[in-house]
Amino acid sequence: MQVFREKAPLIEAIQKVKSEGMSIGLVPTMGALHDGHLSLVDHATSSTDQVVVSIFVNPTQFDNKEDLEKYPRNLEKDIELLQTRFPDLWIFSPTATDLYGEVITSQVFNFDGLESVMEGKYRNGHFDGVGTVVKHLFDVVQPNKAFFGEKDYQQLQIIRKLVEQTASKVEIVGCPILREKSGLARSSRNERLTDEIREKAAFIYSTLKKAKNLFGTESADFVTNWVENEFQNQDKLNLEYFEIADADNLKKINEKEKGKKYRAFIAVYAENIRLIDNIALDN
Repeated sequence: MQVFREKAPLIEAIQKVKSEGMSIGLVPTMGALHDGHLSLVDHATSSTDQVVVSIFVNPTQFDNKEDLEKYPRNLEKDIELLQTRFPDLWIFSPTATDLYGEVITSQVFNFDGLESVMEGKYRNGHFDGVGTVVKHLFDVVQPNKAFFGEKDYQQLQIIRKLVEQTASKVEIVGCPILREKSGLARSSRNERLTDEIREKAAFIYSTLKKAKNLFGTESADFVTNWVENEFQNQDKLNLEYFEIADADNLKKINEKEKGKKYRAFIAVYAENIRLIDNIALDN
């Protein structure tokens, strides 16, 4: 395993393996790695020759300074976890100035409205930060494929739009959500949950599954109202939003149309920790 703390030596190493005809896979992360991240690396190692995992807490995608400061960081533990299962892996863990340069700021993007709904509506400038850091990572790593989890489905669609708009040759691979035994979607933020709240947070996915069943026979408005009512009875869980949207353009739907694919999206505060999840409604 090699750990690169600066982009220049990584770029040199990538140029070398690419000159030998090898393919590069990129798994972007912000660290605090868990089995969900490892599943992305599994996908990457099975379909590319050399995998790079970036570990970088990106400051420009946080609209809440406290959230940035509290985001879990343990690089040594992350490296040890990856080394155990993926000894041939490359890790890229730069400083913000090395990746961004002296001016650490976001580029402003227009993702055709994908950035202004749901997470974008509640997290000002979030997707400008995401787009900027991913663009920087693509420039450095020059991956053939990049792997993103479907838990952040809106982000996945935005990265696909970024690739389209920049005419990038990177293939974006969406990977299934990995869940804890309770059904809670695996997330680095879960480590901040108390045992009691972690157990209660399983209610999020159980509600999504029931919403999916209801959507088979009821309207989107009916399902949305039902979910909102369900959360009114939860003393430790505060629903921020629940939306049913077109799976491609993420626009909130009014009526179901034959042949369209839909997803349900949710954001919940478990006490003061924000959790997101989603579920496909057509399978």
